[in-house]
Amino acid sequence: MSRTDPQSQRPATAAKPPLPREVRILVAVAFFVALGFGIVAPALPVFARDFGVGRAAAGAVISTFAFLRIAFALPAGRLVDRLGERIVLATGIAIVAVSSLLAGLANSYAELIALRGFGGVGSAMFSISAMSLLVRMVPAGQRGRAMGFWQGGFLLGGITGPVLGGVVTGVSIRLPFFLYAGTLAVAGTVAIVALRATPLADRADASATAHTSLATALRDPAYRAAIAANFADSWGAVGVRSALIPLFVSDVLHKPVIWTGFGFLVVSAVNGAMLLPAAHYADRFGRKPVLLTGCLGSGVGIAVLAIWPDLTGYFVGLALLGFGSGLLDVAPGAVVGDVVEGRGGPVFAAYSMSSDLGTVIGPVAAGRLADASYSDAFGVTAGILGIAAVFAALAPETLHRSAARSSQPVPSPLPDNATSATTTT
Repeated sequence: MSRTDPQSQRPATAAKPPLPREVRILVAVAFFVALGFGIVAPALPVFARDFGVGRAAAGAVISTFAFLRIAFALPAGRLVDRLGERIVLATGIAIVAVSSLLAGLANSYAELIALRGFGGVGSAMFSISAMSLLVRMVPAGQRGRAMGFWQGGFLLGGITGPVLGGVVTGVSIRLPFFLYAGTLAVAGTVAIVALRATPLADRADASATAHTSLATALRDPAYRAAIAANFADSWGAVGVRSALIPLFVSDVLHKPVIWTGFGFLVVSAVNGAMLLPAAHYADRFGRKPVLLTGCLGSGVGIAVLAIWPDLTGYFVGLALLGFGSGLLDVAPGAVVGDVVEGRGGPVFAAYSMSSDLGTVIGPVAAGRLADASYSDAFGVTAGILGIAAVFAALAPETLHRSAARSSQPVPSPLPDNATSATTTT
C-alpha cells in the first residue's frame, strides 16, 4: 500500500472495528426477504396462466411489481425523511407480506396483478429505507464491508429460494405465496424489534439531522457514476442475463437447459466470492477503482459472449460478468453513502430506481436486438457498461469525504443492550 494513503498511518497491527449490530440485523432481513422472493418467483407466471391468460399477461404480473417499485420510489424516499427508516422499512415489509398472502388466495387474474402491484409499493419502501439505514449507520471506512455483507444476504437467499420454490410449487401452486408471506413476517419482526434502539432510524432524528437533496446529489459526478453503474449492472447482470442467456444457450450453443443452470451458477459463485474482497479494497483504497473495474469487467464479459459464441466463451464471459457484478454490488452503494450527508431519502430512491429501470428496460431492448442478432444485443449491453465506466473514470474518489465533513465519524455502533440514540454528522 502506498505511504501516502491515509489508512497507512494506522498501526499495522490495528484490528478492524466490528460492524455495527444493525448491519447484522439488516443482513438477516435481506436473507429472509430474498429467500421468500426466490420461493415465489418460479410460481408467479405459472399461477397467472392458471387463470387462462396468455404468456404476455403472465409476464405482466412480474413487470407490474417492478413498475410500482419505480413509480413509488421517490414517495418512499420522502417517507424515509419524514418518518425514519425503521418505520418505513417494517411497514414496507408488512405490505409485501400481506399482499403475498392475499395473492395466494386470489380468485382472478385481476386480483393477482393488483396485489402484486401493491407488493411493489412495499418493496420500494423496504429497499430504500434499508439501504439508507445501512450506509448511514457505518463510518466511511466500513461502508464497503457493510454493502458486501448486505448483498451477500440477498445472494444467499436468492440462491436458496428458487430451489425451495421449485419443490413447494410441485405440492401446491398457492403454497409459495404463503411461505413468502411467512419469511417476510420473520424479516419484519426482526426489523421492528431488533432495530428499536437504533440511532438515526426514528422520527425525532428526521427533524434534526442534515439533509441532502436529490438535486444536490445529481450535481455530484460521483453520484452520477454510481447510478450509471447501477443501471448498467442491472441491465446486464440481471436483465440481459435472465432474459437472453437461456435463449442463447438453446439457439446459439444448441445445449440443453441444464447448461443455463451451470452458467448461472458460475455467475453467482464468482459474484459471491468477490463481495468481501471488493468491500475490503473499497474501504481501504477507494471506491473509484472498484467501480471502474466492475464496469469494465462486466462489459468485457458480455462482449466475450458476442465474439466467442461457444461453450468455452460462454463460461469465460459469465465468469467475468460475475466478477464485475460482484464489484458493482459493493462500490456504487458505498459511493451513494459517501455522497449523502444526513438524511437523503430521495437520493437513495433515485439510486434504487436506476437499478429497477435497468432490470425493466434491459430485457426488452436486448430482446428486440436479439431478434436480429445475439451479438448486437450483447454488444449494446457491453457498450452501456462501457459508458458507465467512463462516468466512473471521470468521478472523484469519495472514500474520505465523510471524514472531511466532520471531525466525528458517522455514529459509532451501539452495544446490543443500548437504549439511547446518538446523533449523526
